[in-house]
Amino acid sequence: MQYAMVVTILGLASFLFGIFAELKKPASGHVISGKGVVICKYPSNLSVVYGYISTAFLAASCVAGYYSLFYPYKGRAVPRAAIFCSRWCSSYFSVASATTVVAAAFLLWPTVQEHIHHIHNIHTDLEFTCPTAKTGLLGGGAFMSLNSALFWLVSLMLVTNAREDYFELEENEKKEYI
Repeated sequence: MQYAMVVTILGLASFLFGIFAELKKPASGHVISGKGVVICKYPSNLSVVYGYISTAFLAASCVAGYYSLFYPYKGRAVPRAAIFCSRWCSSYFSVASATTVVAAAFLLWPTVQEHIHHIHNIHTDLEFTCPTAKTGLLGGGAFMSLNSALFWLVSLMLVTNAREDYFELEENEKKEYI
């Protein structure tokens, strides 16, 4: 129950910071023409910071979700073979892992791109228009982050059922999993 709350809170925090990052991202920078260069002046915003914070909460949610699956239940450990003998457990674990990777890509790609735009703001191309990162990717990453947390929660519920089933087995049946 505690791990479920931790995964939920971290997943919601990642979602909210991802949405804030998308909402705070400027449409474009201001072009300042110089002698043979274009300087891009971007408005002060927290979209890059929110993007990195969202990614950090996603990673923490993933770590908490993964750790919750293998944490000893009532002080007694369950072999991984007993947990993953069910196709449901293994498939939801795979989907939770995959959605975490996709969410991280959707959050990091525009965040790093926006960060690079802010750092490297002097260009020799006089036609440069001072763009920002792709619109919508941070919001999509935020929703994928929420999906990831939900899949970790479903995985935790399935693993809890597998643990209870394992503890109900007789001793001679448990030897099959060891």
